[in-house]
Amino acid sequence: MNIEPGMTLEDLDTPAMLVDLDIMERNIAAWQAEISSHNVKLRPHVKTHKVPEIAKLQLEAGANGITVAKVAEAEVFAAQGIKDIFIAYPIVGAAKWRRVAQLANGCQIIVGVDSETGARGLNDAARAAALILKVRIEIDGGLNRSGVAPADALKLCQIVQSLPNLELDGIFGFRSIFFAAAAGRTPEEIGLEEGEFFASLADQLRSSGIPIRNVSIGSTPTAKYAARVAGVTEVRPGTYIFGDYMMAELGAVDYQNVALSILCTVISHSRDGQVTIDGGSKTFCGDSIPSKLNLKGYAKAVHHDAYLESMSEEHGVVKLGEGVKLEVGDRLAFCPIHVCTTVNLSDELIGMRGGVVEKIWQVLARGKRT
Repeated sequence: MNIEPGMTLEDLDTPAMLVDLDIMERNIAAWQAEISSHNVKLRPHVKTHKVPEIAKLQLEAGANGITVAKVAEAEVFAAQGIKDIFIAYPIVGAAKWRRVAQLANGCQIIVGVDSETGARGLNDAARAAALILKVRIEIDGGLNRSGVAPADALKLCQIVQSLPNLELDGIFGFRSIFFAAAAGRTPEEIGLEEGEFFASLADQLRSSGIPIRNVSIGSTPTAKYAARVAGVTEVRPGTYIFGDYMMAELGAVDYQNVALSILCTVISHSRDGQVTIDGGSKTFCGDSIPSKLNLKGYAKAVHHDAYLESMSEEHGVVKLGEGVKLEVGDRLAFCPIHVCTTVNLSDELIGMRGGVVEKIWQVLARGKRT
């Protein structure tokens, strides 16, 4: 169906991905004020919403640029006029190196590096394009996913410095609260430790003659605390703008600040204690396993004691809490377990204010894998 401003909630077909504009705008303002109060830059990770118009709202509020994960995402946002982009990902491959260099001809691009191969490939592409490309060295802070070991950071920095078409801009990392040593600790404790770890490494590199200008870290659970640490210059939270079930249960956001929900319809009710809705794995992400996070499902109902317990492609089976009664045709909204990958499944976000459609955003950067 065609969705137009002025429609009400009752006019919308389901499943529908809704954004409460009042909450989203409050989140943008509150996080910007908090990070800025520490004289630290906020460079939000736009993989959460994937919408250039929303990124522009973050920039208008004071963000110093945006963060993306892939070159294709950077291309989408650059084409929409956003000119300060950090690709926080180790870029490897001749096609990607050429594309990064092409982007850097028209805007400020900073690129992640965690290997000599990546550094030399970027340098060659930058030389062919007759430009200097800014890079940041990714450091593995304990997540063991990507990034150079801290002990090897000096060597890679020296390699980058030796390459004439690269400019070393600093170091960055990501570990959030899911690394091995995080269990049982608070986001505040983990965030402060993250800030101290990276700031200390930057000081060590400087003492060895490496000019580290920027230390860029932080995720939604840790960014507010990492920003308190002297030496941290930039944080890159993403989920904060919408929130989700996982972040709320982990204490990284309050449920009252969760801005995105998915409206679904009960399509079957053949057993006591459960219903089936019209949203399955095409609607709700499955990359976060509830049992591993001590959560009850892939989504939590907003106004009911009910959880999306299992999914097939088109169906979602919802477990109902004691006393919850739902019938075929009833509609209910869900807070997804992981908002970033959930948004990636949708063509559009529907901005609501007071129960009325105000904005319809195309999710222009969804599905960008390269």
